[in-house]
Amino acid sequence: MLSDALNHAYNRIRGGLLLRALVALTLGIFILAKPMDSVAAFALVIAIWAIVSGISQIVDGIELRALMPHWWLLLVTGLVSAGFGVAALYYYPGLSLTFAVVWASYWLLLTGFLTCYVALQERRMNMPWGWTLAFGIVGVLAGVYAIAVPPATLAVIMGLIAAFAIVSGIVALVAFFKLTSAKDSITRAADATTTARA
Repeated sequence: MLSDALNHAYNRIRGGLLLRALVALTLGIFILAKPMDSVAAFALVIAIWAIVSGISQIVDGIELRALMPHWWLLLVTGLVSAGFGVAALYYYPGLSLTFAVVWASYWLLLTGFLTCYVALQERRMNMPWGWTLAFGIVGVLAGVYAIAVPPATLAVIMGLIAAFAIVSGIVALVAFFKLTSAKDSITRAADATTTARA
C-alpha cells in the first residue's frame, strides 16, 4: 500500500516537473521570439493580478474585521489594488507597462541608495567597502537610466522574465531526469534488500 502511494506521488511530482519545464521553456522562447506580443501579455497579467490580489485583500479585510483592529488597512489596500487593475484594463496596455517601468526604476534607485549606505557603514567598521559602493552606484545609475529611457527598461524586464523562464525550465528538466535516475537507484537498492532477506 505504501509502495503504491509512493509510486503515485513520484509519478505526480515527475509529471509536474515535466509540465513546468515545458511551460517555462515555451514561455521564455515565446518572449524572445515575439517581444511585442509578450509585452501586451505582460501588461494584461499585471492588470489581472492587481484585480485578483485586490479582491482577495478586500475579502480578507472584511473577514478579519472581528479579529484585527486594523482590518480596514487590508480593505483600503485591496480597493486601491483592484482600482488600479480596473484602470489598467481600461487604459490597456499603457498604465500596466508604466507601472512596471516605474516600479523597476524606483526599486533600482532604492536598492542602489541602500547599498551605498551599507558601504558607508562598512567603511566606518573598517571592512572592505569598495565593491559594495560600486554596486550601489551602479544601482542608482541604472535607476536613473530606467526612468529616463522607459522602452529600454521594459526590454530589460522582458529579457529577465525570458531568461528566468528558460533557466527555470532547464532546471526543472534536469530535476525530472535526476528524479528518474533516483527512482531507479532506490528500486535497485530495495530489490537488493529483499533478495538479501530471502
